[in-house]
Amino acid sequence: MGKDLYDGSEAAKDLFEKANTILGFRISDIVFSGTEEALRQTNVTQPAIFIHSIAAFRNMSSAKPDMVSGHSLGEFSALVANGTLTFEDALILVAARAKAMQAACEAEPGTMAAILGLDDAKVEEICAGIDDVVVPANYNCPGQLVISGSKSGVEKACEALKAAGAKRALLLPVGGAFHSPLMKQAELQLKAAIDQAVFHQPTCPVYQNVVAKAVEDPAEIKQNLILQLTGAVKWTQCVQAMVADGAEQFTEVGPGKVLQGLIGKIHKEAQTDGVS
Repeated sequence: MGKDLYDGSEAAKDLFEKANTILGFRISDIVFSGTEEALRQTNVTQPAIFIHSIAAFRNMSSAKPDMVSGHSLGEFSALVANGTLTFEDALILVAARAKAMQAACEAEPGTMAAILGLDDAKVEEICAGIDDVVVPANYNCPGQLVISGSKSGVEKACEALKAAGAKRALLLPVGGAFHSPLMKQAELQLKAAIDQAVFHQPTCPVYQNVVAKAVEDPAEIKQNLILQLTGAVKWTQCVQAMVADGAEQFTEVGPGKVLQGLIGKIHKEAQTDGVS
């Protein structure tokens, strides 16, 4: 992952080498030639995706977005793309986020499940009625919502949601209840790191996960980023807000094409492409 960028772009090579220094280990070696097991280590996965995304962004011939947004971890990339955070500061935060999330997973075990074929409002209603921790976590696109919480809470919700007409309720192979109240410990740890970072005036609005609207005030951006770990990723609503504000062309920057697919389901007229 990212080897072609590294070999073909001095800017990308510089980013990876800076990252190696900041992180204190050669993440580039793991990303380019490491095992899948090594890539799945918490301290590697999130920084690797972030570094790749920014390297791809910097390699674009015309990287001047009118607006930006990111799905969960991708929000950090978005904040570098619009100048709110430097690459260096954002990488430090991403590394702190990964460490905090791993600690929270160990302290408060949980899980997540993808719910397909049910209205968001119905999923919200059923989760609210479960006598355990379970909440909507990722509003990915209409008919696809991920729930998150304690293992028992998610399992109870899955049964209730299937009974209510969900086409599928699939437990996900994750180590914790991301974007749920069980991430409170991680939120507090990340807040301490975010409070130390400098947030600059952005060059364009960012549509943040927890509020799903354009934000340009650095203090507000900072607060929303802190709340993201326990708050829902309102991706459907972010894309809808961007379309309402004039977005027609969406470019996914980073590994994969998942967001292009989701955007197409949220707004069928949207034009999408990708840079990786």
